[in-house]
Amino acid sequence: MSAVLSATNVSVRFGGVRAVNDVDLDVQEGQLVGLIGSNGAGKTTFVDAITGFVGYSGRVELDGHDLGGLPPHARARRGLARTWQSTELFDDLTVRENLAVAAQRPSPLELVAELFGRRAPAVPAADAALELLELDWAADARPGDLTQGQRKLVGVARAIATEPRLLCLDEPAAGLDAHESDELGRRLRRVADSGTSTLLIDHDMGLVLNICDHIVVLEFGKVIAAGPPQAIRRDQKVIAAYLGSAAAEPPGDDPAGRDPTGTEAP
Repeated sequence: MSAVLSATNVSVRFGGVRAVNDVDLDVQEGQLVGLIGSNGAGKTTFVDAITGFVGYSGRVELDGHDLGGLPPHARARRGLARTWQSTELFDDLTVRENLAVAAQRPSPLELVAELFGRRAPAVPAADAALELLELDWAADARPGDLTQGQRKLVGVARAIATEPRLLCLDEPAAGLDAHESDELGRRLRRVADSGTSTLLIDHDMGLVLNICDHIVVLEFGKVIAAGPPQAIRRDQKVIAAYLGSAAAEPPGDDPAGRDPTGTEAP
């Protein structure tokens, strides 16, 4: 497999504080990679760096092309899309229109036509994203009529509608209940299986461990472990630093029969 994203020795400093320290992270074609760590570990700062929102040292490549010096909008045009912890949608537009705004890149002639009242053309990528995330039924609804979990999915669909090479998701399960998180996980796995390479940050360990192909763990800005979910579950550094000793127990030991890592981390 070829690397869609290749980040090498990425570091971010804020004054005398090194928030991200020589992080290496690759996302292969069609892979779903989880980035985890406790609060303040540097997860969001790392995504801010690779998407161009904070300065960094090191090298970030998308499809083998160095992104150094490019602002966020230029990185987005090259196919690096992201969501934010707070899902901001246009509540006066329908769900389909929210996606179309993100996906559409009108020509100057089309902009002039819209100014004179001509209806904007359909955006197939918007409908494809809704279908992929099983949100077809909500296409003509307003975001204000949806649940929090559904709004989160619309935010993900909006990013997918831009047809990115890499999709970065920053805590999409925040604020969701267990059922909504399970539904989100199932659909995110479907996104990756459809070919969209994805980098996922989240505190819901059940979500990350159950759906990701590969996981990278940060502590104080440094990578302390990386590997498949089954290896991360048993890594003693991860258990000590983040998951807690309960993560080392086999799922069958829980009286309710639930995987002890399937709870939200503190």
